Amino acid sequence: MFRDCTLLKEINFSSFDTSKVRHMQCLFTNCSSLEQLYLSPFDTSQVTNMASMFRNCSSLKKLDLTSFNTDKVYNMPFMFEKCSSLKELNLQTFNTCEADNMEKMFSDCSSLEQLNLSSFNTDKVTKFNNMFMNCSSLKKINLSTFNTNQAEDMAFMFENCHSLQELDLSTFNTNNVTDMTGMFCNCFSMKKLNLSSFNTDKVTNMRIIFKSIKKSCKIKCKDIRILNEFKKEAGGCTII
Repeated sequence: MFRDCTLLKEINFSSFDTSKVRHMQCLFTNCSSLEQLYLSPFDTSQVTNMASMFRNCSSLKKLDLTSFNTDKVYNMPFMFEKCSSLKELNLQTFNTCEADNMEKMFSDCSSLEQLNLSSFNTDKVTKFNNMFMNCSSLKKINLSTFNTNQAEDMAFMFENCHSLQELDLSTFNTNNVTDMTGMFCNCFSMKKLNLSSFNTDKVTNMRIIFKSIKKSCKIKCKDIRILNEFKKEAGGCTII
């Protein structure tokens, strides 16, 4: 609807009735001049698809989605990709119990410093690849509530998260994951990495998984393949 409206700076939705809308994919894609969005009038109770909804809203500095009802949304890939001016994003009201795809959901949110995903239900998600790629300002993230039992793809999930110093993924179930390519590539500030629950029995690609991570980074892991890749790519290994 507003896709590629690159000069649009603001929109008034006060008279909008979205109560019957089911698809909002690409709604604001490439609205690169939008600086603010007031979406409280939106009724999203029937929406099933929010893929690429805010993709490349590169001037958007604040986004309040506390009024969003995402109970029926199953598709969320690229939702906030390239929202490069957003510094914080609170999604604690999001219900993601139907979501099965979170590919590149926050990719290239390069200014993002705070991200609250405490309410995320990822029970059905199979694709986590590139989810936080290029979130270069993100210093910490809590993913302890993530259920990754159905996960198959985690390639480049944290690639270029340059500011991340610690990451605890001890609750991750990787029994069905086949691709971990570049998962922690260029996380060169990482000091502590907990992968104690990782199982790579089904992983077919782990290329450059730890590229540019320093050998001083402390890793907690029992999986031999993970430890061998770490030693090879980081030039050493400090196991805790």
